[in-house]
Amino acid sequence: QGQLVQSGGGLVQAGGSLRLSCEASGRRLRTSNIGWFRQAPGKEREFVGVVSWSGGDIYFADFAEDRFILSRDNAKDTVYLQMNSLKPEDTAVYFCAADPSRAASGQAMGDTVADYEYWGQGTQVTVSS
Repeated sequence: QGQLVQSGGGLVQAGGSLRLSCEASGRRLRTSNIGWFRQAPGKEREFVGVVSWSGGDIYFADFAEDRFILSRDNAKDTVYLQMNSLKPEDTAVYFCAADPSRAASGQAMGDTVADYEYWGQGTQVTVSS
């Protein structure tokens, strides 16, 4: 079936940058749309952004639009979330997730937890003030 393996994250001061990686294995996941979500303590998991399987379509939640960058290297089966100008309120566990169904059917990319079938293990991002 395949899996998603995340790396990156850690502790950074406000205004700093971090890059998260999400490597997909298995043919179905390698051709999936890949979304990113985050979950802060006591809060629901929220959408951050998504990149299509081809890398040609990307969109972000409003809070990420001007600060985060998504890219995809299909030769390495890896999606990158570059986070710049980080704020303390960005502190959360970040998850990547795969949506192979919409990618295969050509539907619009999803932005809810229910849209995604496979999840990475999560990685902690902590931004100090």
